Amino acid sequence: MSMSKTTNTYNRQNWEDSDFPLLCETCLGDNPYVRMTKDRFGQECKICNRPFTIFRWCPGAKMRFKKTEVCQTCAKLKNVCQTCLLDLEYGLPTQVRDNALKVRDALPRSDVNKEYYLQNVESSSTDNTVALGEVGKATAPSDLLMKLARTTPYYKRNRPHVCSFWVKGECSRGEECPYRHEKPTDPDDPLSDQNIRDRYYGSNDPVADKLLRRATALPTLTPPEDKSITTLYIGNTGEFMTEQDLRDHFYQFGEIRSISMVAKQQCAFVQFTKRESAELASEKSFNKLILLGRRLTVRWGRGGGKKDSDPSGAGGSKLVGVPGLPDFTGAVGGSGLGGFFTGNLAPDVMAPPGVVYYPSMDPTRMGGGGGE
Repeated sequence: MSMSKTTNTYNRQNWEDSDFPLLCETCLGDNPYVRMTKDRFGQECKICNRPFTIFRWCPGAKMRFKKTEVCQTCAKLKNVCQTCLLDLEYGLPTQVRDNALKVRDALPRSDVNKEYYLQNVESSSTDNTVALGEVGKATAPSDLLMKLARTTPYYKRNRPHVCSFWVKGECSRGEECPYRHEKPTDPDDPLSDQNIRDRYYGSNDPVADKLLRRATALPTLTPPEDKSITTLYIGNTGEFMTEQDLRDHFYQFGEIRSISMVAKQQCAFVQFTKRESAELASEKSFNKLILLGRRLTVRWGRGGGKKDSDPSGAGGSKLVGVPGLPDFTGAVGGSGLGGFFTGNLAPDVMAPPGVVYYPSMDPTRMGGGGGE
């Protein structure tokens, strides 16, 4: 009798009891007052088969209830959400992340080796934390991750599943039915063939294969044939991005002639002094640039060859072909497109002087006060 009690007590020492789950922002939902139910040792982890604390909540109105699927120990080892098992930093499947970071999955798969490995990890960790594996040691993200990573939550993932009775025309609950009454948009959705273990270990994951195929088909930004064009269009800047934020990123590629912000259109134009700097900036920033948590659109500014009538006699030029923007016509104060913002814009949107900019020329940088 005492032996069975001792064995049961030893097994319970490895069970996980937590106060709050490890979740991504998408699974947590957009409701800041989310209410959760907590079931201590409610189910077994679907990876290590050890009982752990189950959390269950509704991520928002008209969303399906969600719960944690794996324990926190397994989630920390792969740096994934306990519910969707997607990477907490990039929002991508583990197979995509490991391929991009060249990380080798060395986690054991058999029950005995898995239990031994988890016990060693937990005993070697300090203050109730689990050390990350090779994923936590990765330093710089790759270009593939920057192209595919999500910067904003995708709450549509929390919607209810499609009602199978409604698809057959047999659902009698009407508006009271908690499932969606919609036709499946993609009958060959790879999510239907996905299981939790493959998603966790990053093997034979159909969603990851779909994302990797999409990455190979991503378009590339081809420089224009006109070598005099040194201007890049930066879209989706938002309301709070400043000129200094863009300078801090783009000055690493070369000398900047001017940066013009268009607040109403939430975009900007960055003009370099050399064509080589603009080409390097477009190559390093296209489909990869994320500033202040926003993924920015990078395109080439295209200058028209026709000269418009200008009463000042300085000549004119048009910036055409930029998505979402009208054609801006105005005097060109120097070579290239440095002065195209001095024409048909509002009076408060003026171009900076067409001078070469160096970071050391700014007296407010590096703690300087600027002086009087």
